[in-house]
Amino acid sequence: MHFSNEPYNKELRQQLRRESTPYENILWRRLQKRQVLGLKFRRQHGYGPYVLDFYCPTIRLCIEVDGEVHDSPEAKEHDSERTEFLEQEGITVIRFRNEEIENNVESVVEKINALINSRDWRVRYAKTPLAP
Repeated sequence: MHFSNEPYNKELRQQLRRESTPYENILWRRLQKRQVLGLKFRRQHGYGPYVLDFYCPTIRLCIEVDGEVHDSPEAKEHDSERTEFLEQEGITVIRFRNEEIENNVESVVEKINALINSRDWRVRYAKTPLAP
């Protein structure tokens, strides 16, 4: 079933791109233009009922940037349901806190690279050529 970028949430996705948080902007500068292993990332990509902060369709990876708004019990439950939905769709979800991105974006990028380069990941996407 195709759940990507449904028309009903196009305006929301556009608004979220216009109103990106400073932390999303910091990470986006490192993900855009195929800087991570030659992979194309999209920002504020719709998938099913959710809008993903960053998404790489080639390897089905979602990167979420979490701030204080994600700390409440309700938000944690929502994030858990969202992650479960995405994982059932074959999408891997990785989350980073605002503070991680602000204090050491290089470490965040290294963690993303490590995940993508992990043996299990390479086996899963063996047909996908990744840049060295």
